Amino acid sequence: MEPQSLSIWQLCMEGGWIMVVLALLALVSIYIFVERFMVLRAASHLDDSFMQRIRDYIHDGEIESAQNLCRSNSTPFARLIAKGISRIGRPMNDVLVAIENTGNLEVAALSRGFSWLATTAAGAPMLGFLGTVIGMVDAFYSIANSGNAAQIGTFAGGIYTALVTTVAGLIVGIAALFAYNYLVSRVNKIMKLMEARTMEFMDLLNEPAK
Repeated sequence: MEPQSLSIWQLCMEGGWIMVVLALLALVSIYIFVERFMVLRAASHLDDSFMQRIRDYIHDGEIESAQNLCRSNSTPFARLIAKGISRIGRPMNDVLVAIENTGNLEVAALSRGFSWLATTAAGAPMLGFLGTVIGMVDAFYSIANSGNAAQIGTFAGGIYTALVTTVAGLIVGIAALFAYNYLVSRVNKIMKLMEARTMEFMDLLNEPAK
């Protein structure tokens, strides 16, 4: 008699209710990763001519045109520069503080949802281990009730639960961890670009008018 093969779906069913929780964690994490990936990709877009046009407008005294250019570019860099332009005429330290505060808000907005990924990365393996404990308790309970008549089929269901939930928890947790670290690296890259834009703008304010 040939041994029956189990499909992925059947294996998941053997994992019990914890597999439902892990599946929900995985779905939400996938959504957050895809949504944040698209947001960060759009936020990292750089227009090479943007700062040159800002420089020309400011040197020509066309502050309103510079502000309009910033509004037409929906990126964190443009919003930083817009805040700096709105503070032109004040002490340089005030301008820098205003830009830095805006930068902090932009980073917080870009990092939205990261806490969920971090929680999933830590919590999913723990849920898997909880399933392992539940499965082993169920297996030993079946053995105890069967007494001397216990056979491997008696406690196989508990072992299925133990092994499947462990594997599923580790897969979800590892995937969430890699997704979290990747998105954090993208945000750090954008932060460095924002710092570079800030320094470029501050240098621009110190340039003599043509």
